[in-house]
Amino acid sequence: QVQVVESGGGLVQPGGSLTLSCAASGSVANIYVMGWHRQAPGKPREVVAAITKDGNTNYADSVKGRFTISEDTVQKTAYLRLSNLKPEDTGVYYCNAVWSPSRAEPVSEAWGQGTQVTVSS
Repeated sequence: QVQVVESGGGLVQPGGSLTLSCAASGSVANIYVMGWHRQAPGKPREVVAAITKDGNTNYADSVKGRFTISEDTVQKTAYLRLSNLKPEDTGVYYCNAVWSPSRAEPVSEAWGQGTQVTVSS
């Protein structure tokens, strides 16, 4: 009963910036964690950043200091600000929401469709 929809991908020059958006809908009060993952061709998907319901954040070492995850609780939208982009940041970026109907039930995951980020001059 939770869905996420992404937007904001595109072509960016090295050193540039980009903001990705992830709009959540449905039972948004039951979301515990929202995160961003990325996947390059032929490589496994890796976690980039995550934010908990109470606002705690976590980042992969490769993006720490360059990327920022945030959430607008009024608009029910999570954001990922990508700054000082490098060619190795290129990949498909996915939004993810971890949720459960109650604390006593197993969690479920909602995934966005993915949005392409290409860093190239």
